[in-house]
Amino acid sequence: MAGDSPGGRSPGPGRRLTLWRMATCEVCGNQYGMTFEVHAQGAVHVFDCFACAIHRMAPICEHCRVQIIGQGVEVDGQWYCGAHCARAEGKAGIVDKV
Repeated sequence: MAGDSPGGRSPGPGRRLTLWRMATCEVCGNQYGMTFEVHAQGAVHVFDCFACAIHRMAPICEHCRVQIIGQGVEVDGQWYCGAHCARAEGKAGIVDKV
């Protein structure tokens, strides 16, 4: 019957049968049908949520060690959450863009 799931079982009230491929989040290991991929620097990463993507992909401030989720500041190949932290590490002439 139309709408039935494989095996003849209905997915239940309020639920839809999906044909998405189950994938596994590379951070938490959750198998989920709505994972997403992030393509960066020639690699493909699979996540089940933005929190896991941030955990794996966000750079870490060289001064205060916070994960940089916003713009951040890159100076001489090092990342800082803002100009304040860059200056605290001795980087001169760094200003935040506002």
